[in-house]
Amino acid sequence: MPLAHKTETHAKHQANKTNKQTIRPVQTRNQRHNRPLQTRILSANPHQLANLRKTYKSRLQIALKEIQNVVDQAAATIQVSGTPFGRPSKTTPQQKTLVILTKDLTQFSGRKMADMLPMFTTLNELDLSYKTIQRAYSNPLVKMIIHNMFIILVKRKNIQYADLTGDGTGYSLTITRHYRTIKEKQGEAAKSNQAKEKSSEKSQIAAPQTKQETRKLFTYAFALMDLKTHMYVGYGASIKSEKAAFEAALALMKECDVKPKSVRLDQYYAGQSTAELFGPETSLYVIPKSNATIKGCYAWKGMIRDFMYYPFLFLQEYFKREHSESGFSADKRFNGWKIHERKDDRIQTATICKGVWHNLIWLGG
Repeated sequence: MPLAHKTETHAKHQANKTNKQTIRPVQTRNQRHNRPLQTRILSANPHQLANLRKTYKSRLQIALKEIQNVVDQAAATIQVSGTPFGRPSKTTPQQKTLVILTKDLTQFSGRKMADMLPMFTTLNELDLSYKTIQRAYSNPLVKMIIHNMFIILVKRKNIQYADLTGDGTGYSLTITRHYRTIKEKQGEAAKSNQAKEKSSEKSQIAAPQTKQETRKLFTYAFALMDLKTHMYVGYGASIKSEKAAFEAALALMKECDVKPKSVRLDQYYAGQSTAELFGPETSLYVIPKSNATIKGCYAWKGMIRDFMYYPFLFLQEYFKREHSESGFSADKRFNGWKIHERKDDRIQTATICKGVWHNLIWLGG
């Protein structure tokens, strides 16, 4: 057969073969990750799903069994001097703490939680109004109990030196705004409420702002996760910005007596100040910005050198950050992505409850 005729026949055969096949677009890693949860679950191994359900069920049972002991242990470390003013409260700070943790788990509003109290065996003797439940978020004793609970849960795991991954997220304060959607549109500007306030002041100097326009959209949380135990060893919340939540998480990590061996952060924290903050004893894994220089402290220079000479090993460590993203995703599926409170101090208490529940779930992990 002549070569030209042979080539033409082969081309027709390939064209017919292409028409019979269904052309599927190539999916990137992010597109595969962003598939609906139900689709990803159905595509998984059935035996693996059964093991995951069994593991999650056992962790949840341990968390519900231990929550009363942890609350009592956290409250025992607090000493109150003097006599409080006003009418004596019908409930103890421990009971109020259990109420708001249960409310956060069930994602009820304050009014609905007050109506549903008789359903819970540990709270069936309480008869509270929804205002009492809302005020519990501002109670200083309740705040201290929640704070102590976080420290006790970390120390129960005996975490002293940790390989950390850190990331921040936002919890919506309005039902019409979703943090991930806004972040994809606005980028790094979505990580602070102060940027929105400055832009609105410039654009509406003459026109007065309405109550809805001045309302903050998100509260920010930052978590430092131990890669070995998946426990949060540092957790911070702030109504101002993710940076303020990051500083609060570092302060809480120091209270837990955890020393970081290594830390992985996103590009928002890719600066020399971050390297100085952790010091030369901690291995830092961040992707430098395009305008980054090698000038700075020795910890920053060492990180730049590792990134240049060992890029594959560096990126292998850096991309362990996905554990932080999956941790926040699990938290929001477990107890919601919205905060129902309105006052700043109550919003902060409700946000910290998310981190306490995460550690309670992983206490038996």
